[in-house]
This record gives sequence, structure tokens and C-alpha cells, in this order.
Amino acid sequence: MSADAIQTRRDWLLSERPASRMQARLGRAYVAWRRFSANRLAFLGLLIIIALLVVAASAGVLAPYSPTFGDLKGSRLLAPSAEHWFGTDDLGRDILSRILYGSRWTLYVVILVAIIAAPIGLLVGTVAGYAGGWTDAILMRITDIFLAFPKLILALAFVAALGPGIENAVLAIAITSWPPYARIARAETLTVRNSDYIKAVQLMGASPFRIVLRHIMPLCISSLIVRVTLDMAGIILTAAGLGFLGLGAQPPLPEWGTMIASGRRFVLDQWWVAGAPGFAILIVSLGFNLLGDGLRDALDPRSGDQ
Repeated sequence: MSADAIQTRRDWLLSERPASRMQARLGRAYVAWRRFSANRLAFLGLLIIIALLVVAASAGVLAPYSPTFGDLKGSRLLAPSAEHWFGTDDLGRDILSRILYGSRWTLYVVILVAIIAAPIGLLVGTVAGYAGGWTDAILMRITDIFLAFPKLILALAFVAALGPGIENAVLAIAITSWPPYARIARAETLTVRNSDYIKAVQLMGASPFRIVLRHIMPLCISSLIVRVTLDMAGIILTAAGLGFLGLGAQPPLPEWGTMIASGRRFVLDQWWVAGAPGFAILIVSLGFNLLGDGLRDALDPRSGDQ
């Protein structure tokens, strides 16, 4: 593509008077991408998350050994070497293979929690902000009750009631994760519910349900995406904490928190058993934090110039 064609397309995307909704949306996306790509740390976070997705999808190909079976007699607690890059655990299983397969469970947890918690928080917040009155008071007091408890303690209580297991851990984390999203959605709703745009929709005869669903919720999506991305690190740590306490994923699943729990007995002499999954949690959490910071800067209409 020639330089003139690229410049023409760029001018079309940055036009102050878009001719269609599609052009306006593409222009906003282009501006956001320029802001995001200019942030090197955010781009590094994106690369980490892409690498996580690739590893999770290709774990069956990349893993050199089985994640659940090992040579208990000849390969127990071997130090990192050319044969076992991250060493082996107390059951002779290759730690690298378990970390690669464990990335699937990490994605499983964060995606399910985001799918469950974010829509609940978005619905509660927008309904409370738009309805106001006693509806707002009741929904926000319920939100305050959830926010009054530390997330990990509340998740422990729910898992203790539901029983140990990865599915129950996901449900418990989701139940404790929605209140901040509700607060953000309510704040966004309060800023737009009396705007001329919403008044015009009301005059056209739109029902409150349609106004909330079609006109207010889309305005809250960008802020919600940023908050969800920033919360991914906390979700990973909470899931790892539940796994460490034996209330999350159960052996022999290669979940990173469970791997740390099984390696805590050898942390002084065979440090790699707990150190390798701990480092994996550190890198992935850092990637989500960097990505979230970059998205916040890119999606904030008040930051920077085009």
C-alpha cells in the first residue's frame, strides 16, 4: 500500500465529521489503538497475555511430559536441567509441563469470573443509577455489604459452604467480584441519565428497560473493560489462594496455586517446586496489570490528543 493511500485512510479514520456510524467507531478504535501502542509497558502486557493464550491453546504440543503422571522412582525432586527445564516435583512430574497445562485453568478461572461478575455488576449498577430512589438505595446497600468484607475471606466462606472444587471456586470468586463493577456502572449512569441524549430517547417513547439496555449500558462498557482487566490479577491471586488452601482446584489438576501448596514443604531445599508456579503467577498478573493500565489510558477520552 502506497504512502498516499495510507495517509488517505488515516485522514478518513480521523475525520471530525464521519459520514457513518461505522466510520465513527473505526475512528475511535484507531485513536484508542494509537494511544495504547504508544505505551510500551502496556504493549508488553498485551504480549504477555497473547503468550498466555498461545501457551494455553498449545499446551498439548508444547508440554514435553504428562502433567499428571511422573516417574516417582527416578525423577523425584530433580533440579532444573536440560531434560526438565523447571525441575520435577515430589511425585516426579515435570513442572514445566504442569505450568503449561495450568495456564488453561488460569484462563478458565479469569474468563468465567469475568463472564459471570461483569454482567451482574453492570446490570445492578445501571438499574440503580437510572431508577434512583428506593431501588438505588436497596441495591447499593447490598453492594456495600459485599464490599465490607475482604474478597478472599468472603470467597473462603462461599467455598466452604459450596465445597472445594474449581467450579465452586469460580462461583465464589464471581460472587465476590461484582460489587466494584456495580459501583462503576452506577457512577457512569448518574452522569448520563439526565443528558439531552437520554431525554431525547425518553421523548421518543422508549421504555426504561430499553433505555438501560440499549443506551446506557453501552456507555459503561469501556470503563467496565478497564476495571475487569485490572481485576484479573486479583482474580488469579484469589484463585491461587483458594488452591493453596485446598479449596480450589483439587489434585492432580495442575493449577498454579495447588502446585505452590504441594511445594511449600520443599521450599528451602527444592525451591523450584513452589518457585516456578509462583513466578508464572507473577508474570501473568503483571501482564494483566500493565494491559489494564494501558487500556485505561487509551479508552479515557480526556487523555492525550489524537
